[in-house]
Amino acid sequence: MRYELAGKEELLKIHNIVQQTIKTVYPKYYPKEVVEFFCEHHNQDAILKDIEERRVGVLRVNDEIVATGSYENDHITRVYVLPKHQNKGYGTFIIKSIESEISKKYHKAFLDASLPGVHLYEKLGYKTLEHKKYFVKNDVVLVYDIMVKELPHICTDIHYDGKIFIPEINSENGEVNQETRFYYHQNGDLLWGEYAGGDIIKGTLIGTVAKDGRLNFTYQHINKNKEIRTGKCQSVPTVMENGKIRLVEKWQWTNGDYSEGSSVLIEI
Repeated sequence: MRYELAGKEELLKIHNIVQQTIKTVYPKYYPKEVVEFFCEHHNQDAILKDIEERRVGVLRVNDEIVATGSYENDHITRVYVLPKHQNKGYGTFIIKSIESEISKKYHKAFLDASLPGVHLYEKLGYKTLEHKKYFVKNDVVLVYDIMVKELPHICTDIHYDGKIFIPEINSENGEVNQETRFYYHQNGDLLWGEYAGGDIIKGTLIGTVAKDGRLNFTYQHINKNKEIRTGKCQSVPTVMENGKIRLVEKWQWTNGDYSEGSSVLIEI
């Protein structure tokens, strides 16, 4: 699983994801006039404009595009997951990835929440700022919420020595799971660690802590098949409301199939 910037060649797939999701899910919540409004609002021209302005991402699972998300400045928009792939954590992963980008410049993230999405957004910490109405065809009313969430900026004053992390989310082409434990150490801007558990017999990592707080490191481990796997990773830290650290990571194998992936680690 990896979330990455979309290109023009993916326009039709993104448009299909959006339209299929709207036509499948929204009729359970809205009258047909509102469903038609959403379909027209998220047309190919609108999506293409956002792609050209580098505001659209796609989530790939086993090289299949299953979901999409967009944002403009501090506003999250157009997050859709194909109906057959919902309830797998993909929407949550996209939201967290976008929040990580927004937090580089802003302290808050905003979104316009349709009725199908409100529950998920509340679980992710969003609060309703304002209830809104919009009149569509035949004077039918579209009801939605403007929601907001306080975002932590990337932390630059974290000291990792003695910190322990576990995976919260990991791409399917990764080898760590929730049984894996990461033990971190730090001296100055030098970072290193050990990890094991699940399919990993023994692993090590070594890298640096950049001035902007990002972690850059390489890793290597031996899995239960006695294969040696190596890779590189960039990790963006934020501090959660409970004071624990969350690491949003983008990584790539440097042997094997050289594929890329994404992970989220949380401190325990």
